[in-house]
Amino acid sequence: MGAPVTDRPSRTLAPDLFRDRHILVTGGGSGLGLAITRTVLALGGRVTICGRSEARLAAAWEGLEAEERNRTFVHAADVRDPGQVETLIAAAWEEGGALDGVVNNAAGNFLAASEDLSPNGFDAVVRTVLHGSFHVSSAAARRWIETERPAAIVNILATYAWTGSAFVVPSAVAKAGVLALTRSLAVEWATYGIRVNALAPGTFPTEGAWQRLLPTEEMEEEALGRIPLGRFGEPEELAELVAYLLTEGSSYMTGECITMDGGAWLAAGGLFNPLTRMPRDELKGFLADLKPKK
Repeated sequence: MGAPVTDRPSRTLAPDLFRDRHILVTGGGSGLGLAITRTVLALGGRVTICGRSEARLAAAWEGLEAEERNRTFVHAADVRDPGQVETLIAAAWEEGGALDGVVNNAAGNFLAASEDLSPNGFDAVVRTVLHGSFHVSSAAARRWIETERPAAIVNILATYAWTGSAFVVPSAVAKAGVLALTRSLAVEWATYGIRVNALAPGTFPTEGAWQRLLPTEEMEEEALGRIPLGRFGEPEELAELVAYLLTEGSSYMTGECITMDGGAWLAAGGLFNPLTRMPRDELKGFLADLKPKK
């Protein structure tokens, strides 16, 4: 799986990068969302995290350092419900001060044959990912526009947002919609100083994703074999890129979607790219045998 990434909390970012900054992370109590939360806190920021599970949010809060808990605000909210989102945004502004950025990370996904997919199953994922991203973005943006406050939004996508994918149709549809949302709002809200970017992660080990999407050792090995860099991503790596997109270091970037998947998406597109999975000496011998004989 390659060499592990070390030297946390950050190898590249200034330790006070988020001083006096307040970030909202949806789905911030677990998985990639919690990694983003921890990174913002480690860089001196304040974070509001939301999710539907009060128990999960409480466990995330308890797992933080005592000083970090003082800068973390927790609210149970269902991003599918615009009323709950309005309440969330108002509470975040009151408790932690004006927001400087939003990370739309709340998501749902599961493997299913599309002919067996129920309307409720499709609706639950699309409303969480696509509708939720819009509800949170628009509620925050109205306050930013009213107060003439520049800000940044980062939407978490998937590498199949532009290709689609079998057996995760609701997620693929929703992520494609969020990609269009990212690019549309980036143009429309640039005049207000609001930047909107997206990040498409590949395979990052998190408990929830592993159980639902890579539940067997064979599936995990197959996924690993498709990654040219030879390892899965680490949540902290993604979190640091999100942090960069939220700050002035990326102030001339908007409407972009950055892929972070160890080269897996590119490798899937080339007809002969699977040859990279062979040991290189074996491959060169095979290619030598194919050369025309003089």
